[in-house]
Amino acid sequence: MKGDYCTREGAERLKQQIEAYWAERGHDVKVNLVQGGFLASMRSARTDVRSNLVNGVPGRAKQDFG
Repeated sequence: MKGDYCTREGAERLKQQIEAYWAERGHDVKVNLVQGGFLASMRSARTDVRSNLVNGVPGRAKQDFG
């Protein structure tokens, strides 16, 4: 399934899309994939996508005052 972002392959695609989107806008966003356990409701294991985004946007860029 192409839009299934819970699989490892789908989560990898989503990670790349998020990082590329914010890199084009000058932000260094960190996205991690975390292997989740088996869920009976999904009948499979899942991969969680986690990032350092806050409410979907990057935090403020740190300024170099040095």
